[in-house]
Order: sequence, then structure tokens, then C-alpha cells
Amino acid sequence: MRILVTRPEPDASRQANKLVARGHQAVLAPLLVIEPVADVALQLERAQALLVTSRNALSALAKHRQLADALALPLFAVGEATARAAQGLGFADVTAGPGTGEALAKLVSEELQPGQGPLVHLAGATLAFDLKAALARQGFVVRQPVIYRAVAASELPPDALSLLKAGKLDGAILMSPRTARIFANLLARQDAVTQARRIVCYCLSEAVAEAVTPLGCAVRVAARPREQDVLALLDSEAASS
Repeated sequence: MRILVTRPEPDASRQANKLVARGHQAVLAPLLVIEPVADVALQLERAQALLVTSRNALSALAKHRQLADALALPLFAVGEATARAAQGLGFADVTAGPGTGEALAKLVSEELQPGQGPLVHLAGATLAFDLKAALARQGFVVRQPVIYRAVAASELPPDALSLLKAGKLDGAILMSPRTARIFANLLARQDAVTQARRIVCYCLSEAVAEAVTPLGCAVRVAARPREQDVLALLDSEAASS
């Protein structure tokens, strides 16, 4: 199958390689561009742990002047892929969450105590889930330095749009509600909503699916909010067709 890959780089290229290894064709169309925020203080003083809900935060942290100080703290990652990326960056004490911000908040509240010190959520400028508020309800103090921005694309790449309008795309992988909203908005702006109804949107979660449902295209949701489950869902559809 020919699949549109909408993740920001470098995740887009990594996902494209996984698709090719599974026998699919990948069409790159990153709908977000990740920009580190320069010189922001990480607010690590007396912190008991770091919280990371995106590998984009780790990419920004890799270039940060306080990286060495951050590496000395335990880290709670939203899911397994983010946890592996944290270990690759040099974190020794990493706990992987089940894959969503809500589930991460529950895990943190079970594993940590508010009296042991503040938590630091290495955040993006736009958040899909209010982790700070969820943990504040459990008595935690959460610092939330914004260390990266995800800037929305202004259009679909010409080659991707051309394939879509020619009916030569089978599907699109959507990994976040914001990406799904950007996808829907760009299709409307570029007069491609009708053609998009021919494809299948493979979504990380129900929240992602809800954002793209107004397009009227077929929607499939992964069994669990993990990239490997999205790819397994796509493989299953390819085999059945």
C-alpha cells in the first residue's frame, strides 16, 4: 500500500523506513516542523523527576546546556518508544508509561510522592493533554518549561497532494490529534476533501480519530496507542485486501 507519513522529521523518515521494510510505499508529508526553544531554563532545582510526553522534547534536550543535570534525574516517559529514546540519550533511570498523557499521570501518581519534590515536564508549546493540571489534582507541583515548538505546515507537499488527487494514495498515518486537525484543515484549504474520502486514516488513538472523522474518510484506530500497533493495523488491512 502507498501510505502518507505525516510525522515531523526525523520521526517521519524513521516511520517511512519501517513501512518500506514491511513492503509498503511511504510518501513523506511532515505536517509539523519541530523547533527547539533556545536558552530556556529547565527549572531542575530540587526536582524529583522529569516527565516527557514526546520524543521531540528529547531531541531539544539533546542540544540543551543543562543536559548533564537533566540526565542525573529519573525520567518518566509517555510510552515505550519515548523511553527507549531517553535511554539512548543517556538517562539511566527510565520508566515507560502506557502510551498516553492521562495514563502517564496515573502512573506518576502511583510511583511518586508529592512531598519528595517538584516534577519537571519538558513540554512543547502546544499540548494534547494537560499533564500539569492532572498531577496538580494529586498534590504535585509540576514545572513545565517549554523547550520546543511544533510549527504547522502551510500546505501538503505537492507530490503528496498530486498522488492524493489522482487516487494513488491508500492511506495516511496520523499520530496526534493536532496532526489530524492540521491534515483536515489543509485538505479543505487545498480542495482535496472529496479525494481524501477514498483513503483510510490509521490513527494512534480515539482522540486522533475524532479529529479526522469530519473528513468523512474511513478511520481505523490502533488497539493500543503505540506506533507498532498502528503499523500492525495497517499490515492487517493490507493482508485482508
